Amino acid sequence: MEVAERLRREALPTNERRLLVLAGTRSQSLSRSSDILDALGVEPTDAAYVGPDDPLDCRSVSYRHADRLMGTTQELVILDCHERCEPNVLGQVTGTVDGGGLLVLLTPPLDAWPEQRDAFDETLAVPPFAVDDVSGRFRQRLVETVRVHRGIAIVDVDSGTVERDGLTNPAPRLVGREHSSGPARHRSNATEGSGFPAAAYEACLTGDQAEAVEGLEQLRDPGQAVVVEAHRGRGKSSAAGIAAACLAAEGHDVLVTAPGYRNAAELFERAVELLETMAVTHSVDDENEPKRVDVEAERDSGCVRFSRPTAAAELPGDPDRVIVDEAAALPVRLLESLLAATSIAFTTTIHGYEGAGRGFSVRFRDHLAESEYTVTERWLSDPIRYAPADPVEVWSFRALGLDAGPPPDQVVADATPETVQYRKLDPEALLDDEHLLREVFGLLVLAHYRTEPNDFARLLDAPNVSVHALLADDHVVSVALLAREGGLPADLRSRIYDGERVRGNLIPDLLTSQLRDEAAGEPVGARVMRIATHSAVRGRGLGSRLLAELREQAASTDLDWIGVGYGARPELVPFWRKNGYGAVHLGISRNERSGEHSVVMLHPLSPTGEQLHNRHTRWFLRRFPDTLANALSEIEPDNVRAVCRSIDGTPAFEPTDWEWRILEGIPSGTAIFDTAPGPVTLLAFRYLTDGSVDAEERLAPRQERLLVRKTLQAHPWDEVAAELDYVSASACMRALGECIDRLLSLYGRETGSVGGH
Repeated sequence: MEVAERLRREALPTNERRLLVLAGTRSQSLSRSSDILDALGVEPTDAAYVGPDDPLDCRSVSYRHADRLMGTTQELVILDCHERCEPNVLGQVTGTVDGGGLLVLLTPPLDAWPEQRDAFDETLAVPPFAVDDVSGRFRQRLVETVRVHRGIAIVDVDSGTVERDGLTNPAPRLVGREHSSGPARHRSNATEGSGFPAAAYEACLTGDQAEAVEGLEQLRDPGQAVVVEAHRGRGKSSAAGIAAACLAAEGHDVLVTAPGYRNAAELFERAVELLETMAVTHSVDDENEPKRVDVEAERDSGCVRFSRPTAAAELPGDPDRVIVDEAAALPVRLLESLLAATSIAFTTTIHGYEGAGRGFSVRFRDHLAESEYTVTERWLSDPIRYAPADPVEVWSFRALGLDAGPPPDQVVADATPETVQYRKLDPEALLDDEHLLREVFGLLVLAHYRTEPNDFARLLDAPNVSVHALLADDHVVSVALLAREGGLPADLRSRIYDGERVRGNLIPDLLTSQLRDEAAGEPVGARVMRIATHSAVRGRGLGSRLLAELREQAASTDLDWIGVGYGARPELVPFWRKNGYGAVHLGISRNERSGEHSVVMLHPLSPTGEQLHNRHTRWFLRRFPDTLANALSEIEPDNVRAVCRSIDGTPAFEPTDWEWRILEGIPSGTAIFDTAPGPVTLLAFRYLTDGSVDAEERLAPRQERLLVRKTLQAHPWDEVAAELDYVSASACMRALGECIDRLLSLYGRETGSVGGH
């Protein structure tokens, strides 16, 4: 096929890539794709087809497994968009195309494509909406980008018409490793016999990568933190793998963590590769997917081992060094727990094909700066596989929102709750205003540790999602995504009750299936999916102002409730409580990635919403103490304190005469807590959920933590004493007696304050 051949001839000398869109019927597109494979002479092992079947003479990968191509290098990738056009998949496969290679998209006729619905659209059609309710704005914008960006050819395969030839006539540029790298030259201030061996630098493919490895040399010493940031495809994981191999060869125990092993696979591959190059004796636990590499070092044995984030947070095995790959995809709280490591490195993607929030850059960097580590930073800008300013990368960043960003700090610096304007942003308005769209999505990416290209399509096309923002002089300072939930038909509610999962109805699904309330899916609600405020104006009340606008706007519609589900943190739960939300559930298991327990909170808007909220509040009050003594026995006391105080009610506290005597005898030591803990547990839970107690009457935080750990979570005395810094178990017992004495002054027999509400 001549168009493909011309694109390839132009791309190769400049190490750039090109995009070819074959628009028309699928059968003709596949026929042309076969012609391209033959015409370009690409070996089947160097080409990949991503789609629903296996129609071409090359490697075939399903949409679901497209991420398996990441980390590989392909001369030709053909993405079949006829059955499914998923933004995440598009981003994933784009990054695998090598310099001089082609990305080929098989699409329906471009003018008709936005109006067609596919398998990805079905994922956006959450009940009670149907796929016909999904719009095609994302694809409309995608079509517009392929028609205007450089380096993109478009062919109508049914008529044979070449709409665009995609040629850019670039100026010649030097390419090749001898131009972009040079290990000896890039190892500044390094002396022979010090630092990592020369083989480590010879393994680097760019000067940037060599400088990153040199920065990672700091991990040889204790008290060091190294931050390596880059866009996708710059070789940061490889640099981390090179450093890990060198450290292990010196006898260090290197713990590696990442959102998933797949994210760290390249690190392990490069580590093993370098150890083999250096002829260092080593062994792996798995030849295909090594998660542990043991090294026989000169002074001591070393290793490189992988652990999932929640386990890594405990620093299992007391590692000498820790490397966190794709740190931006992990929540700040989990990253903070890793700061107990002797020395640590964080590598992170800023613009990722899978999407990653920038909580690392914005919030965690402050914690790192305040730590006792000496911090070394490196930035990688040169791509490994292709030339800088590659046309396909520029296009993909724009098409998928990967280069979106919030407004500059200075243009929103004066924003206050009184000066901003609230707007509900219609998706059509966002599509027509590229500046506004990029600020909205950029702010969401900035604030959340997991924001993907699929989310970009969701805010444009999903029928259940609405976008709300506060603007200062037409710039976005705070944004929220709301998802309409509930309003489900009786037959679907019955199936959910019997165990069927339903997309996009997180709160009704939870209340119906796990909490056994078949009627929970009938009221109509809105869940706050995401909320983000510009980092330059946080702490001014803008988030609360936006939530107030959401409540006011929702109250004028048919909604019965507005709710939220998020990872519970002691500093975050009070924010939602202050804004009128009451907790009705705390998840019993930690999120594998964040390490947090999810809390669900509701704010009723109608009598029907009140009924839903009130009954789940009552049920939560009844079951929460038992859950804390069992499945939630290890959750942090401050989280328990925050969640208890966020419940819209208190449990009834009506001890029998015998239970009163137990309570009244514990402070003096005439009664023993361990012989009858039940009354104390009820008293403690009553107090912790009682938001009416004045601040001066409340126990100190340490005393409240004692109530949680001992009376609610039933931890052993010696463990509680050690955790809360009591000198002994006996001192801890006396402290509990003092707490009970204080609580009896609030809830004793003479007060009469025993009823629940």
